[in-house]
Amino acid sequence: MSPGLVAFFFAVGACIGSFLNVIIHRLPRDESIVRPGSRCPSCGRAIRPWENIPVLGFLLLRGKCAGCGASISWRYPGVELLTAVGFAWIARGNGIGFPLLRDLVFFSLLVPIVFIDIDHRIIPHELSLGGLAAGLLLSFLPGGDWKASLLGGALGWGILFGTAWTFEKLRGMEGLGGGDIHLIAMIGAFLGWRGALITIFFASILGVIGGVPAMVRGGKGLKTAIPFGPYLCAAALAARYLGEAFWGLILGT
Repeated sequence: MSPGLVAFFFAVGACIGSFLNVIIHRLPRDESIVRPGSRCPSCGRAIRPWENIPVLGFLLLRGKCAGCGASISWRYPGVELLTAVGFAWIARGNGIGFPLLRDLVFFSLLVPIVFIDIDHRIIPHELSLGGLAAGLLLSFLPGGDWKASLLGGALGWGILFGTAWTFEKLRGMEGLGGGDIHLIAMIGAFLGWRGALITIFFASILGVIGGVPAMVRGGKGLKTAIPFGPYLCAAALAARYLGEAFWGLILGT
């Protein structure tokens, strides 16, 4: 892919990231993601178009609202830059085609899920179940495999549901939320059954690495509330781009 096209997808990703910021802020609050337009969360002042330019607007405003002077979180340009880099990287690796569309949609779903789960310990159904539907529909496009997509969604959901049910019966407490179970079903719909299995494997490792220190700091042991969604999302990206190499090691091919 030419540098010009990579730059184009970088710009598109930045704009998508700006919209993802709206989703991250409003969706957990049950607010419309369409109306009203972008506003300062502190004073309610409408953000002017030039102030809403991804990343650049934040720099021009020096990280403060032009109306009330309240500080703007660095997360806003961070999400925009993350999405821009992600789009450029995915486009450069995929090239133009239907697989690129699937991967961009997938990535655009994972980003808000990560931040919403970190902030609110929830994964909205609009993203997980909506993403599940999107993954299944996109699997019918050229280069897709609807059978693998359907099996991946069912297998991922079944494994985590079974794990959560068993843990609750043995420990008398919830181990995984329904949002995590729906999320792995969405991931399986995009990555197929092999991707779902690798995602669960990688996420389990990441969960142990990140969760054990959190349990120690919190002092509540297994009762410590830890958002598992970010681990699943990170593992899903690893499964998407390292999965085939991983299967090659497992199968010795």
